[in-house]
Amino acid sequence: MHYEGNIRKMKTELDRPVKYTLPMGEELVDMNALIGKTIKFGFSGQINCVSCGKQTKTSFGQGFCYNCLQTAPEASESIMRPELSKSHLGIARDMEWAEKHDLIDHFVYLAVSSELKVGVTRNHQIPTRWIDQGASFAIKLAKTPNRHIAGIIEVFLKDHFTDKTNWRAMLKNEVLSDFDLASEKQKVVDLLPAELRKYLEPSDEVTEIVYPVGKYPNAVKSIGFDKLPEIEGELAGIKGQYLIFDDSRVLNMRKHNGYYLQLQF
Repeated sequence: MHYEGNIRKMKTELDRPVKYTLPMGEELVDMNALIGKTIKFGFSGQINCVSCGKQTKTSFGQGFCYNCLQTAPEASESIMRPELSKSHLGIARDMEWAEKHDLIDHFVYLAVSSELKVGVTRNHQIPTRWIDQGASFAIKLAKTPNRHIAGIIEVFLKDHFTDKTNWRAMLKNEVLSDFDLASEKQKVVDLLPAELRKYLEPSDEVTEIVYPVGKYPNAVKSIGFDKLPEIEGELAGIKGQYLIFDDSRVLNMRKHNGYYLQLQF
C-alpha cells in the first residue's frame, strides 16, 4: 500500500488499547493495523505551514512557518503558558478564535506519564491531551471558565508537581504506578488559595490509558526527517505521539506536522 500527503499529528480514540489514525493528505491511515509490519516513510523536503499552508523551509512550533509563529492565534504564547492568556480582558491575536478556544471551559489535571505532572487542556481535548502526552493514568483537578484561570491554578501547583513529561521514561514505560491520584488531588486543596478552590472538580474518577505496544524498549533513540529522508523499520508500537520501532528507534509524529511524506507498507 502507498499513501502520501502532508501529515498532522495522529488522531486518537480511547479504547483498550488506544486507536491511532494518521491524517495524511486526504486519507486517514489506520496505524494500529501496521503494528508488527515493516513500514517505510520517505520525505522529499516539502513542508507546508499548518496554519497558512504556504511552503516553508523550516517548521517552527510543531508545524508553523515563521510568520504564523509570530501572528497565528494557535501559536500564541498562551498555548504553552496558559496563565498568559488575556482573552478574558478582550486581548488576543484573534478574538474570534479566542472565543472558541480560550474563553471556554478548561480542565486542570494530574497525569502520570512517567512521574506525576500537572497540566491544562480545553474541555473537548480530554482524553486526547492525556493520550498525546503518553499518560497512563489521569484525573481532573479543576474546571475553569477560561484558559487564564486554569493557567493560574497550574502556576500555583508547579512548585509541587512537574509540568513536563520525561519522554524517554514514558516511551520505556518507566511509569511510577504507586500514585493514588485521588489522594494527590486532595493535597491540592490545601495548596490552592481560597478563591481558586471553588473551581475544584468534584469527581475523583481516574482514567487509565493502555497503548498498543507489545514490548517497550530498554533504551530509545529519537529519529526525524530533518536528518533522515527515509525511515524504515518494523513498527513495534505507538505511545503518545511516537511511533516505536522494534530496534528502539522512536519517531515523534507531532513534531513533523505539515511535512509531506510518503508511506509504504
